[in-house]
Amino acid sequence: MKRTLSEIAAMCGGQLNMPGGGAAVAEKVAEAEKVVEAEKVIEGVTTDSRKLTEGCLFIPLTGEKFDGHDYAADCLQRGAGAVLWSRKRSDIPANGPVILVDDTLAALQQLSKAYLQAVGARVIGITGSNGKTTTKDIMTSLLSTTYKVHKTQGNFNNHIGLPLTILAMPEDTEFAVLEMGMSARGEIELLSLIAQPELAIITNIGESHLEHLGSREEIARAKTEILAGMKPGGLFVYNGDEPLIPMVLDEPETSKPEGLRTWTFGLGPHNDMHPTSMVQQSAGTAFTTNVFGSEASFSLPLLGKHNVSNALGAMSAAAYYKVSEADISLGLEQIRLTGMRIELLKGTSGITILNDAYNASPTSMRVALEVLGSMNGFGRRIAVLGDMLELGENAEQMHREVGSFITGEIADLIYVYGPLGAYIAEGAAQQLQPDSVRAFTDKAGLIEALESVLHPDDVVLVKASRGNRLEEVAQAIQNFNLQQS
Repeated sequence: MKRTLSEIAAMCGGQLNMPGGGAAVAEKVAEAEKVVEAEKVIEGVTTDSRKLTEGCLFIPLTGEKFDGHDYAADCLQRGAGAVLWSRKRSDIPANGPVILVDDTLAALQQLSKAYLQAVGARVIGITGSNGKTTTKDIMTSLLSTTYKVHKTQGNFNNHIGLPLTILAMPEDTEFAVLEMGMSARGEIELLSLIAQPELAIITNIGESHLEHLGSREEIARAKTEILAGMKPGGLFVYNGDEPLIPMVLDEPETSKPEGLRTWTFGLGPHNDMHPTSMVQQSAGTAFTTNVFGSEASFSLPLLGKHNVSNALGAMSAAAYYKVSEADISLGLEQIRLTGMRIELLKGTSGITILNDAYNASPTSMRVALEVLGSMNGFGRRIAVLGDMLELGENAEQMHREVGSFITGEIADLIYVYGPLGAYIAEGAAQQLQPDSVRAFTDKAGLIEALESVLHPDDVVLVKASRGNRLEEVAQAIQNFNLQQS
């Protein structure tokens, strides 16, 4: 974002104060130097004082254990062009321009909404329990063959991250692909009202956040909040293999725009777009669809039929925006994924690692295990699994069920980590030989055990919820100096 101080104040509903005890410029228009200062251009926005850039706007946010206002004066001293400031605090910095607002977080959100409307970029909103980041990355790659696209970086998908993503958007952006995450009801509705998408995608409904929401039906209702801010006549693209989505869509309480149109994608033939063939290759999947015809084969550099489903959602939107078949094919080949989502890695000794350590739920765990089971041509298939978090009161049983899902056709060895992971081991022991399953609560011990048993021709899946930080295990395996058996 590049705007003048006076423009920013108007966009976020604030009042501009200048250094020197300043009342608002609007009340001091005779003071020419302050009027000139109000036209000073601010470039960039940050809420992190450690990531300050010259001439940016610093927005101090307040949490349980921190208050960004404490760093505002120092940010001005170090080159910030201006800061927002809550009217609830009286100690206004006197060493630079300050924009007074009632609430700095609400002002950040209002500023991003105004900037998005000014730029005029078309918005695609993406949510789902699993696959939303992968779908976002695929969507961006497809659209980028034809348009100027800006996307959510990393996990900037909440009430702070989404506004910052919007404010980082270049002025010439044609499409903003925005990921929307949540942990409770009302959060995606807020994001949708800020972004006002004209096309929304729901990838699936899983079990993540059961601890907070209580049921998959409530998760479906929370995800469908993405429709709350949609523009009239918008297109809703959703996974038609999930019956909860149309169920919630038909509920009178569901907020949706006038003239809403729908399109389904998924693996089942009842969907508007579905695969007509799929062939797993060494580092990806080849598939055809009913929409483009059997002669049009697409190559996806990702493993697993779940990623074909994610690709179909993105391809549906790309086709809607007139991206050609050739460019869709090119976009699929050029995908650059956010890390740790069934990321295929090679170790220094030749071992193959499927690093999926970013997040986990029972649904995504089973999907990743199916991918492991489909990996042919390797010595052994080994699963390293950790706790799945935020599953609520049935967490122990859900972990046992994941373990029971693992047969000898899926994995030869199972190594689990964490207190809940022990229940995965308990379930797996019912399917596999007892000496094929080991449980650990110490990560260093887990790594040591793996180093003693792995061979260069093995393939290893590493998957758990983010709180386990099992990417440390994946990195260790990558650096093992392994010997052939």
